[in-house]
Amino acid sequence: MTKRRLFSLPLTALAALALAACNDTAENEAGVAEGEALPAIAAPAGTSWADTVTITPEGGYAIGNPDAPLKLVEYASHTCGACASFAATGKPAIRDKYVASGVVNFELRNLVRDPIDLTIATLVRCGAKENMQPLSDQAWAALDQTFAAVEANQALYQSAASQPDTARFVTIAQSAGLIEFFAARGLSADQAQTCLADANAIEAIADASTSQAEELGIQATPTFILNGKKLDVTQWPQLEPLLQRAGAR
Repeated sequence: MTKRRLFSLPLTALAALALAACNDTAENEAGVAEGEALPAIAAPAGTSWADTVTITPEGGYAIGNPDAPLKLVEYASHTCGACASFAATGKPAIRDKYVASGVVNFELRNLVRDPIDLTIATLVRCGAKENMQPLSDQAWAALDQTFAAVEANQALYQSAASQPDTARFVTIAQSAGLIEFFAARGLSADQAQTCLADANAIEAIADASTSQAEELGIQATPTFILNGKKLDVTQWPQLEPLLQRAGAR
């Protein structure tokens, strides 16, 4: 997706993108080698793997043991209903059971699909790195609220397309109620507006999304990659058996 299209995609396409991202695929264990149960790996004294956050060279945010034997990557969109469902049903177990054991490292990367998505992707990165995944999960939980706000402020949303780069995403965030949403979760309005005015940083998120999607052949969200193998599953009931098959218990 080109920068111009990301900045000017009409509101009417937003719901269609969310629906298109909700493709349910059958479980497919092909390519996931069955392994013995992996023993837990203790975190350094006074720390927890679930609270250990690393920004990866690909621009993703990973939680857990950086040297975990199982590396799980999710490519996700912040306007994807299927991603919202996974965040609610899968993320707690991944964090509290598998990541906490030191056996799984879980990395969240963005596949940007539309201007609202790019705006949220910018805001969840705006504060401390430890906040990126929790804020992402909270934004997914409020996805219907975000869509409703944009529907109620269509004129403001559409006006963003003609604004300069330094103002465009501030206006999008205002139309979606995102300034207030993130302020209630510790990111001040001033912080948010500063990040949303950083056109270079925003373009870097979009460029990384485009280049990685092309390189890896990722066309839908959520897409999961386990130790370099792209999986044909989209939801937790199908993903967890693959993690267990690979040795996570």
